[in-house]
Amino acid sequence: MVSILWTIIVVLFALWVIGLILRIGGKLIHLLLVLALALLVWNLITGNG
Repeated sequence: MVSILWTIIVVLFALWVIGLILRIGGKLIHLLLVLALALLVWNLITGNG
């Protein structure tokens, strides 16, 4: 389960970076970053990280 969360975090962060570079997605790109950070914080709080 932990590796799945880290994979999701990395994918969301990568999509965010790609969106910033290519200037696509608008506010959706920032939503992806917020989701990735929320998953990271949840992972750290629950002690799975």
